[in-house]
Amino acid sequence: MHKLKLIEVRSEIGAGTRGASLGPDAIRIASLDFSSRFFKRYPWVSVPDENHLLFESSGDRYAKRISGVLTMAERVSEAVRGTLELGEFPIVIGGDHSIAVGTIAGVRMAYPKIRLGVIWIDAHADMHSPYTTPSGNMHGMPAAISLDEDNLESKLNSPDQETLNFWYQLKNVGGICPKIRYGDLVMIGLRDIEPAEEYLLKEKGVKRFTTKEVRRAGVEKIAIETLRHLEDCDLIHVSFDVDVMDPSVSRGTGTPVPNGISGREARTLVVRLMQSKKVVSFELVEVNPTLDTENAMAEHAFDILLRASNQLIHNI
Repeated sequence: MHKLKLIEVRSEIGAGTRGASLGPDAIRIASLDFSSRFFKRYPWVSVPDENHLLFESSGDRYAKRISGVLTMAERVSEAVRGTLELGEFPIVIGGDHSIAVGTIAGVRMAYPKIRLGVIWIDAHADMHSPYTTPSGNMHGMPAAISLDEDNLESKLNSPDQETLNFWYQLKNVGGICPKIRYGDLVMIGLRDIEPAEEYLLKEKGVKRFTTKEVRRAGVEKIAIETLRHLEDCDLIHVSFDVDVMDPSVSRGTGTPVPNGISGREARTLVVRLMQSKKVVSFELVEVNPTLDTENAMAEHAFDILLRASNQLIHNI
């Protein structure tokens, strides 16, 4: 990799709480508090969003605004693929977590023959499908989409045919399906999991570390075990949802969950993972400044972004 490239995605159509589209701007503002020239130092591009759909019908209640999520996945995947093909390292800044569908697809489009590992740092597993979702919010589905998982064994809903057509297209963005294997996925910080997701985690034997395990073992050991689990993968994508951190850090995210990791643990974990030469992309999502009058979450997010970028530059 020759340099870093920032890809800003102000999409929030996958979330149930409004405001994540302002996350990239809040992080930019936070950089000023650090007196940092971060956003001047690296080239960046902003992916056009579909947030106008928020003013229209959400469509099928089991996959809200799925047509827009598909459009965003295609746009983000092209941005990520183009970045990688130019020899640049993509750092994707969201936006809600449904954009991960496009990020992962973009990596596979750039490297169609490789085995991709994914490190999912999140309070949630995001492994729902339209058949199992309790909310219909698409930011709860990107892991399932990347895994080509319907989870019909846990079916609760009966989505309409139009939704299923879009769902099929989402899973096949880039012409590669599935994008990743269950054995090449590690989830860190999980603590808010619904029964349908728990079924998959156990049935498929997904490697996961709870907050308690992170705290008991220490960040260094968790990072080592994570990378060891993915040692047979050619490349690795790291997806960081700020709700993995405890609400005491900040409530500036749409789905805060108690008993998360600390800001210090989050920073240390990401930097340690970035030391692996296999890491090929990084995304940071779900900062919602409308829920945070002090912009504290954006400041923590920027600190993580800055430290991760410095580590990547050191690797180059």
